[in-house]
Amino acid sequence: MTDPSTILSCLAKQRQAIALFEGCDSTEKKYEKMIELGRQLEPYPAQLKTPDHLVKGCQSSMYLHAEMENGKIQFKAHSEALISAGLAALLLAVYHDEPPQALLLCPPRYLEELGISTILSPGRSNGLASLYQRMKKEALDFLVAEAAKS
Repeated sequence: MTDPSTILSCLAKQRQAIALFEGCDSTEKKYEKMIELGRQLEPYPAQLKTPDHLVKGCQSSMYLHAEMENGKIQFKAHSEALISAGLAALLLAVYHDEPPQALLLCPPRYLEELGISTILSPGRSNGLASLYQRMKKEALDFLVAEAAKS
């Protein structure tokens, strides 16, 4: 059974992500905010820039690393393309340091509310979906590994 606080934490983080875009009333301002968020991503370790960390389906090279720490997923992401990095930062703002169940039970509805999908090119939109799917796969893999230990 999933702890209800997992969903509440995820929803609170989604509200925080929406608040980041307050005053971004144009497509240009939303892109500027995404670029700013992309620049704020933590540095990605060079040794993790390997083919198994590449997210398939992204227009530009996107790397994703996930590990479990104290029952929560710690994500790292990197893309040279600042818009893609910003999209990764938007997902990490909500799902980093959350239990794996958060990815499976709390979809990124805040992206719709922000109108992100409406301003993205089809290629970037597909890349965002691919990144989210990869994050969900990582979460599921952690849950399966945890269940196998039991």
